[in-house]
Parts: sequence; C-alpha cells; structure tokens
Amino acid sequence: MTFLNKIIDKAKSHQHSNHSSVSSTASTQQPSTTSSKELHNTQPNHQLPSDHSNNQLPEDQKPQPEMTPSSSEATRMSLDNSTGTPEKPRTVHTRNVPSSTYTHVYNDKNIIQQRQNRPKLKLADFHVLRTLGTGSFGRVHLVQSRVNARYYAIKVLKKSEVVRLKQVAHSNNEKHILESVAHPFLVNMWGTFQDDVNLYMVMDYVPGGELFSILRRSQRFPDHVAKFYAAEVVLAIEYLHSKDVIYRDLKPENLLLDASGHIRITDFGFAKHVPDITWTLCGTPDYLAPEIIQSKGYGKAADWWSLGILIFEMLAGYPPFYDEDHVKLYEKILHGRIRWPQYFDPDARDLLKRLLTSDLSKRYGNLKGGADDVKGHRWFHSVDFNKVVARQMRAPYIPQIRGDGDASHFDRYPETQEQYGVTNTSDPYGHLFPDF
Repeated sequence: MTFLNKIIDKAKSHQHSNHSSVSSTASTQQPSTTSSKELHNTQPNHQLPSDHSNNQLPEDQKPQPEMTPSSSEATRMSLDNSTGTPEKPRTVHTRNVPSSTYTHVYNDKNIIQQRQNRPKLKLADFHVLRTLGTGSFGRVHLVQSRVNARYYAIKVLKKSEVVRLKQVAHSNNEKHILESVAHPFLVNMWGTFQDDVNLYMVMDYVPGGELFSILRRSQRFPDHVAKFYAAEVVLAIEYLHSKDVIYRDLKPENLLLDASGHIRITDFGFAKHVPDITWTLCGTPDYLAPEIIQSKGYGKAADWWSLGILIFEMLAGYPPFYDEDHVKLYEKILHGRIRWPQYFDPDARDLLKRLLTSDLSKRYGNLKGGADDVKGHRWFHSVDFNKVVARQMRAPYIPQIRGDGDASHFDRYPETQEQYGVTNTSDPYGHLFPDF
C-alpha cells in the first residue's frame, strides 16, 4: 500500500469522462500540449510541406449513424518511390499459419530520407489560423503553409514551462522519435525549429477529431467497429516496437480520425526508445499495466496490455478497471478481476484474456510470435492486414469535413497574443534543446 500511495502522490486527478495521464517526472502535468487534440493530416499518405500526392481506397462496410459515409470511393494509395511514399509491405496471413510466417514490415525508408533532405522550416513559412488545443506548457495551432497552401498543425512549447515542469527529456524524446518514424496510422512530423522563447513542431493536421468523442456518443462500438480500429492500432504498435519505441499512452483520446475515418496515433510525449526495459512511471491510470504499477522494469509488453484495455473500452464503453480512488484502481489492476459483459463476442473475450494477463510469459504480443500472435488470433480472422495497412478497408465512421482546413471537430479556445518568432534576446534554455 505504501508504494501505491507513492504513485497516487504523483498522479493527476482522473475523471471518468476523460483519461488523464500521469508521469513520475511531473506530479500533476502531462507531457503534451493537448489532452489529445493534436494533429493529423487530411491526406492518408505522407506529405512534406513542399510535396504532395493524394489517395486511398476504402472497402464496403456498413457505416454507423453518428457520422456520414463517404459518398464516393477514394483512389488507392500511390506507392511511387519518386514521391517518397513507402513501398508495399510483405504479405500477412491471418490464420492457421505458423507464427514464423506472420510478418508485417512497413518500409519507411523513403519518407524518412525525404525528411532528412528537406529545407529547414521556419515560422514565416506558415500563416497561423486558430488554436486547436491548449495544455500545460503550450498550444497547438492550425496553420496554412505559405509555400504550398496545405494545412498543418504546429505544436508550440514554451521553453520556460517545459523546463519548470521537468519535461525537457519528454519533449526531446518526442522530437527524436517522431522524426524517425513514418507510418499510415501515426501522426507525422515534418520539421522543428525554435526561437528564443518557444519550440515548434510541424505536424500533420487530422481534421476528424478524437475517437474518444465518437465512442462517447455511441456509448460503445459494435464488434466489427472496434475490430477495425484495433487492427489499425495493432499495426502501428507493431511498427513502433520494430523501432524499439514504446508508446506508453494508448487511449481513445490519442487516436484521431482523418478525413476518411482512419486513425492516427498522436501525442508522443510519453513515447520512449527502449531496447530492453525502463522504469519510469507514466501513462494513463486506467491503462497502466501491472508491471508499471509494481515499479518493475517494463518493456513493450505494456503497450499490448494497453491495447487490451482499449479494445475492452471500445466494446463496453468503459474500461475494465476503474475507480475514482487511484489506490483502489491500482489494486483492481493488480488483482486482475474483470467483469465480462455478456454481449462480448467469445473470440474478443479470449483475445482480451490473453492481452490482459499480468503473466508476461503468457501475454500476447510479448511471446515469441510478437505481434503476429495478436494478428493471428481468431478475433481477427476476417481481417486482411495487407488491406488494413494499404488503407483499403472502409472506415465505419466518416467525419463530415467541410473542405480543407475545416476545424469544426475541435473545440474553440480563446485566441491570446503569444510571443512567437522572438529572436535576438536572451535564451537561457536553448542549450537544452540542441536538436530543435
């Protein structure tokens, strides 16, 4: 109990209507500038601020009433190497195949190389339009490029606040990780820069809002809807883990929807490059794996536990472990007793039992087969992961987007006068962020 109380002293107050994150490095603050209203692009493929191509092809699936289905079929994702877009992944089998053949490799080399060759971005390249979200030490703005007229999101972090809240490492980690990854289901970062006051990260703008909002309106998702989003998340996690990156903050608020209804994982403030294990306490209380709560060294398996929590919450409308009192919440997680809704598909329940086990030697995703064990589970029997990664599966919900730059799926925030673009003054913190 002593250890649990120690964790509680570091945890941020948590409301059932939203998932707040906790971190051992800052007692009451999150590492990102928004609770998850971060950015994503209207285009499904990777685009630099100076390069663009378009594309995707959904497959028939009955839409749900909350969102309007697409009126026409989009074009399939272009894989032309000249555009810097990734090459086609190898075949993925979905059942009755030895785990050694479950291989899903996403080739990100072209797009990462394209980023490395880009010119350095600067604030003058963008016209700031409106605020998309605010947080502990910064804001996220919708911007339009003066170079190509496309819309992006700029995450602005005030250096003095980053330092005060002890988020220097998290901010540098976020930058380094985002510049080293490129995947259809991750937010992409196209450049960073800084002035004497702020750090700037230029990201995709994704206009469809949070999956969290749709889940709350729907109360819970039908099995096939939860499966659609889970499949995209599985591929994103598998990709990050192939880079030795642990995400550590999976939750509905951090899954944004693009214009075609596909997810993009955002907010990499807790992500960390971890080849083996780490000990940092961070994440969202409802989603913390037992090994994190017990202050044991933990690794990639913690993300697979969080996937189990996410799937459960999508299917039930609430997480499997919850209590307003964080001590009691963590006790419930450690005890591992779950009340299973009767309407759960038996295959879904079986997969969740294999993800939500405290025994790391039995947890799916952490076994010899890795992510292939998860993808090969019978709950995903109907899923063709090649179509998933190519974005050929029709999304169950299509956001209503009224043209490029539409931000109607994000809350309105007061527009305040900020000190952006300040140079030739004292900068006591610049040396802490040498790579920006």
